[in-house]
Amino acid sequence: MKLLGLTGIILLIWGTLSPVGTLVWWANEAESLAFKKNRSKRLPAAQNASAIAKSSKINCYIVFLPGVGDFSANQLTPGEEFFLDRLVKLHPNCVIVSDVFPYSAANESLGGRRVLAPLWGFAEEADGWLKNADILIKIRNLWRFAISVDDRYGPIYNQGIASAILDRMNAAYSIPRNSSQPVKIILIGTSGGAQVSLGAAPYLNQWLNTQIFVLSVGGVFSGQEGFKATEHVYHLQGRQDWIEDIGKIIFPSRWPWTVASPFNQAVSQGNFTVKTIGPQAHDGATGYFGEKQVRPNITYVDLTLQEVNKLPIWSEKKSSN
Repeated sequence: MKLLGLTGIILLIWGTLSPVGTLVWWANEAESLAFKKNRSKRLPAAQNASAIAKSSKINCYIVFLPGVGDFSANQLTPGEEFFLDRLVKLHPNCVIVSDVFPYSAANESLGGRRVLAPLWGFAEEADGWLKNADILIKIRNLWRFAISVDDRYGPIYNQGIASAILDRMNAAYSIPRNSSQPVKIILIGTSGGAQVSLGAAPYLNQWLNTQIFVLSVGGVFSGQEGFKATEHVYHLQGRQDWIEDIGKIIFPSRWPWTVASPFNQAVSQGNFTVKTIGPQAHDGATGYFGEKQVRPNITYVDLTLQEVNKLPIWSEKKSSN
């Protein structure tokens, strides 16, 4: 009991101090973020745009924000890599952006220049019975999820993520300048990545002429941020995923009787769609991006890909409002 109590105290202290990194980042980047409000016409040319064998046909960006178990921006599972690779082949007018780490306002992996980098590295690489140490990464990232939700620190943190998305979009393929057509951005967030996607949406909408869709794949989100800045929010859920239910239990904005909340307003206006897509669990071999077969020649990630491809976001036009 003493050990559990000590652990609880450490976690509370950890959570109390977790916004400090975001505030330090804000102090260093506030001027740069103010500049981004009028930045879309002055974005630098993408460094690797010429390496993409696509031309001016590109008119959309698929931005993938993973769940709280991730260690860095480029730590995709084989199933996630398969999903994104197939998705962009099905929609060659889109470019994939998968190098945004949604649990760092500075888009810095846990193994970067951090005081606790050795701890995160140990938790990531531990094997055997020590592999359970990866819970430390999840707890750490959950605190960042909480910052995104927080009314005090969320606006700062979410601007940081939006800035990282903008930069990585432009690095993947140069964002069109002076175009009368809106830039289509499809934010795909799984687990906590859905909340961060919604948090970043208002700032992307402010900085660019955009048409934003948010796709929550088993996502957990508060129901406050992002709904007014998006064309539509789609929430895909698996029948074996109980974690995605947490959001509608703990966040008052998701409760049906808080009718004035952004979430419930989106529901009433038909701008939020929830769809059960199969027997997926939250993660693992039977999760949304799992490679285990659910039936002959069909994996769990295949089911997810099929359902995502059915959504009207790939051809939907910008609404008049």
